Formats: sequence, C-alpha cells, structure tokens
Amino acid sequence: MNHDTPNPAANQPGRRQVKLEVPPDLRALYVNFAMITNTQSEVVFDFAQVLPNMPKVEILDRLLLSPTSAKQFHKALGDMLAKYESTYGEIKVPPTLADRLFQASRFSSTGEEPEGEGGNEQS
Repeated sequence: MNHDTPNPAANQPGRRQVKLEVPPDLRALYVNFAMITNTQSEVVFDFAQVLPNMPKVEILDRLLLSPTSAKQFHKALGDMLAKYESTYGEIKVPPTLADRLFQASRFSSTGEEPEGEGGNEQS
C-alpha cells in the first residue's frame, strides 16, 4: 500500500518530498506503557502492554533514536497533539497514584485543607 503523505518540508528550498510505502503485512502494536532511557549517543524507547491481573510486563518493541531525532520526534508529537486538542478538545490525563497520594497529604485528618493552602483545584 502506498501513501502519498503531505510533506510541508517539501516546499522548502533544498528539501525533497519522500513517498512513504507501508507494507500490507506491517504489524500494528498497541502499547499503554513506555519506558524511556538514554545514553550520551542514543535515546531508547521500550514499549509494553500492561494488563490487569498480569504481574509480568514484557517489553514488546524497542525504538532507538539519536538525541537529535528524539528532539525532532518530541516537536512533531507536540505539534500533532496541539492540533488534535484544537480539533477534539483537551486530552484529560488521569492522575497517577503519586498525584493522588500527594494530593491527599495536603488535607488534615478532618478533611479540611490547611490554612494558607488553597486554590481552585478539581479532581
């Protein structure tokens, strides 16, 4: 399957348009966990699926990028998410366990917020 993907860089001097080809047997992978590490010369993305009642998580795929490519990826992902949110609305990220624990510790044992701390935070 061929996909002619619009490439805004193609209209810039010295840039060429790239035609992407997606093989029909390309494996699609759903992940809900990523671990990102780095060395001086590379950024490593390890991807996995975390499933309920499964104590073991197996890394399914690994992506290696140069720091420069990782920074370009970061910018492209940020741009794409900004466009997504302008079309569909803000992506709500649920609080993590740490967020909930630290939020709970701000309140006294009576459930009242300590004086001097306030705000219009909503959970």
